[in-house]
Amino acid sequence: MKIKKYLIAMFCLALCLILSLGLVFTACSKKTIEASDSLDKMIGEMIVLGFRGTEINDSSKIIKDIKEYSIGGVVLFDYDVPSKSSPRNILSPKQTKKLVEDLKSLGRSDLFVAVDAEGGKVNRLRSKYGFMEIISAQKMGEDEPKNTFLKVSPLGLEFAYLGLNVNFAPVVDVNINKDNPVIGKIERSFSEDPLKVYEHASNFIDAMHEFGIITALKHFPGHGSSASDSHLGLVDITNTYKEETELEPYVKLIADNKTDMVMTAHVMNTNIDPKFPATLSPLFLQDILRKKLNFKGVIVSDDMQMGAIVENFGFEEAIIKAVNAGCDLLIFSNNGSSYDEDIAKKAVDAIKAALKDGRIKEESIKSSYERIRALKENYKIAK
Repeated sequence: MKIKKYLIAMFCLALCLILSLGLVFTACSKKTIEASDSLDKMIGEMIVLGFRGTEINDSSKIIKDIKEYSIGGVVLFDYDVPSKSSPRNILSPKQTKKLVEDLKSLGRSDLFVAVDAEGGKVNRLRSKYGFMEIISAQKMGEDEPKNTFLKVSPLGLEFAYLGLNVNFAPVVDVNINKDNPVIGKIERSFSEDPLKVYEHASNFIDAMHEFGIITALKHFPGHGSSASDSHLGLVDITNTYKEETELEPYVKLIADNKTDMVMTAHVMNTNIDPKFPATLSPLFLQDILRKKLNFKGVIVSDDMQMGAIVENFGFEEAIIKAVNAGCDLLIFSNNGSSYDEDIAKKAVDAIKAALKDGRIKEESIKSSYERIRALKENYKIAK
């Protein structure tokens, strides 16, 4: 009996020792991560930046920004909106491939390099530049969902060849208002049936994943019922939004574990949040997307320089609210009404100032950083 009690006591002691060592190891690991990754680096990881230039070198502004501010991603365009001219970044497959290689070798090897390539009218890799022709989501939606995989696979192959690793697509907006100037009218929605949207989007994602390309569902919580364009100003969907219908593709794709990123929409629904659009609203991003839909991946804002944001919220205020709402990545396309060479510095400084005076918590930055790094590591982008 005494031997039995002695053995039990020794077992408990050993178990306590193992657990203690485990806690110490965990604590040490966490300290090591936090020590090696500074807060400045974490802030830079949250920025996706647009820039000008079809060629770059060591002295290019974008390379200086990537190095100085630890910028985590860039987004490429074919057309420069402020100057109403092209090319901006994309001229041909050979040139684009070289540009992407230089961004990674001169800037960061673990850089997100993103493009909007939905097909149809919204595709920066246009056939007139020598890229593959990809039909619109609406045309894909008229065929069997399985055929969307076949139609999008060449795009995935093209991304892999060019070295691109993020496609800001597919659009999962349900085509509720066919006269919607920014969705329905330009064939960006697969269907007015949310189930078909889900099925086609699922095959679109599978095709991109086949080649190791990250995708982003957009535009949460749904832009399909709107009657105006958030590039130009704030869009109110309060009286047109059909919550169950418009959330269905998100619910199913998140449940399928196919959702890498979700891109927010600059839309107002005063029935949910009377003050702020989805991009700046914890009610949308935390209560609905994180808690109700159980999304644990990366939330990326739509362009923070779009009219809906810049005309209604101050630059710093919008950034602070987006971070506090739950955006992990913030896009500054520098491709709106004007071009600002110092946009990276201004964005980073705004976050640093808000951290200093307590308007943003360190924990928010660290949580976003962990999600971004996990995604990069999952796709073998991280070092």
